[in-house]
Amino acid sequence: MTTREILQAAKVARPALMGADTQRKNAALLAMADALEVRKADILAANAQDMEAARGHISEVMLDRLALTAERIAGMAEGVRQVAVLPDPVGRVLRQVERPNGLVIRKVAVPMGVVAIIYESRPNVTSDAAALAVKAGSACVLRCGKEAHASAGAIVEALRQGLEQAGFPRELVSLVEDTSRQSATELMTAVGLVDLLIPRGGAGLIRSCVENATVNVIETGTGICHVYVDKDADLDMALAIVENAKTSRPSVCNAEEVLLVHSAVAEAFLPRLCKRLTEDRAAAGKPPVELRLDPRAAAIIPGTPAGPDDFDTEFLNYILAVKIVDSLEEAVSHISAHSTGHSDAIVTADTDAANRFTALVDSAAVYWNASTRFTDGGEFGLGCELGISTQKLHARGPMGLEELCTYKYIVTGEGQVR
Repeated sequence: MTTREILQAAKVARPALMGADTQRKNAALLAMADALEVRKADILAANAQDMEAARGHISEVMLDRLALTAERIAGMAEGVRQVAVLPDPVGRVLRQVERPNGLVIRKVAVPMGVVAIIYESRPNVTSDAAALAVKAGSACVLRCGKEAHASAGAIVEALRQGLEQAGFPRELVSLVEDTSRQSATELMTAVGLVDLLIPRGGAGLIRSCVENATVNVIETGTGICHVYVDKDADLDMALAIVENAKTSRPSVCNAEEVLLVHSAVAEAFLPRLCKRLTEDRAAAGKPPVELRLDPRAAAIIPGTPAGPDDFDTEFLNYILAVKIVDSLEEAVSHISAHSTGHSDAIVTADTDAANRFTALVDSAAVYWNASTRFTDGGEFGLGCELGISTQKLHARGPMGLEELCTYKYIVTGEGQVR
């Protein structure tokens, strides 16, 4: 099918879901989760094809994003089940007022309609997006990168099997067959067929959607995430947070890319950090982190001199830019100039410093004494997510069920006229 035909089919199918009650939607989600596990062998076989084709063309870190295992598929199924137990956002009364003339006006959450998602090489996005869309009463049209197309196709086939078993049309979840730029452009300009477009990927993809789309777009952001180690930080805690934020999964948008260290603790902290992220990791057979250092940090520890773009780069790799600052205000100023508004953290024992930092840093998620890696729908109790919004209108931060709804006003009268 062409991309337009897929969108048209989704629009025809969506009333079956918009009119469904919570019990029926949850039954569909549970059937979708079961189907993922039943068809595990097919999904793994498709993923093996994608991995073989991508090997040698993308980095090892990006291969990890693409890879599926039995455990990851089980995690995908569990994510769908978690969405099933969440409260249904559809029909929720957001506000109600009775006017002096007797009119009762209710602001009610309703499904978005047809939601299109453009994403790159993370197959798990396929099931996350579909689960959230179904629970929120919307049809879902997915367009993944060519590296993950076979994997996404097998996942969508499983999800469709679950939908059909629950009595819903399979066209409620669709995968665009064309992986060329043309299909992305068609989704961006499908006025009347796409009610909301969500790009989830690198800076180039997001910029292209924001600049070229004529349909409604929620801008998800690249993650130039900062951790600031304050002069009153617990240095053991700071080491653990920085290591987790940088190395637990460096290929994702909530991974730390920049470390800011107060000059009062730099000489004590940086040598310990260098040993932990380079020598200790290498000795344990793990990839060491390349430290890209500003001149003051380079005077304390060995590393690579930071280039002019290193504090404005989402590395998505085992690379960390490091800068020494002389105050919290300088740290905030640096973040204001270089952050993408995704997730930024302070490590400090000083409550006043933490309060100033969280008030002044204008990002979707701001942390005090915790890793930026928690910016995630599942970790925020949303079941899973459609992406991390770094814009401020309608949705900000991890986008879950509520962000997939719009609203309308339902006005009840007894014959009133104006």
